[in-house]
Parts: sequence; C-alpha cells; structure tokens
Amino acid sequence: MKNVKTIAAAVVLASLSFGAFAAESISTQQAAKYQEFGVISVSSAHDLSSLQEQLAEKADKAGAKAFSITNTTGSDLLRGTAIIYK
Repeated sequence: MKNVKTIAAAVVLASLSFGAFAAESISTQQAAKYQEFGVISVSSAHDLSSLQEQLAEKADKAGAKAFSITNTTGSDLLRGTAIIYK
C-alpha cells in the first residue's frame, strides 16, 4: 500500500513540474519579448483546443518557452502553424 501512495505522489509531482515548464501560448504582442527560433505545424486536430494542445506538445519537444499560433485551416480536421520562441 505504501508503494501505491509513493507512486501516486510521484505522478502528481511530475505532472505539476511538467506544467511549470510547458511552452506557453502567447499573442503576437507578447512575442516581442522572446526570440523567434522556428515554425511548427500540426494536422488532424478535431477541435481548436486539441490543435492548441498538439502545438504546445510540439513546441515543448523543440525546447520552446512559448509559441504563437499564426494559421489554422480545415473543417473536419484542423491544421495549424505556430511560431516558436526561446
């Protein structure tokens, strides 16, 4: 039972620390205080929130601190692009 509590605590702490370092979605005005270092794109999102989640995940993997969505298209499945920032 003690192992289950320890594992549960570790999962909670890991999810909290992951959220602290996740790339943040910012506006183009907020982007002025960051340095642009690339563009990312995703496809096959079912709605705007999943599109933003996919872009955030891809920005995290690229080491970005922030990203700004620049384009979204599609009707059934959405595609989107974002500029990533250091």
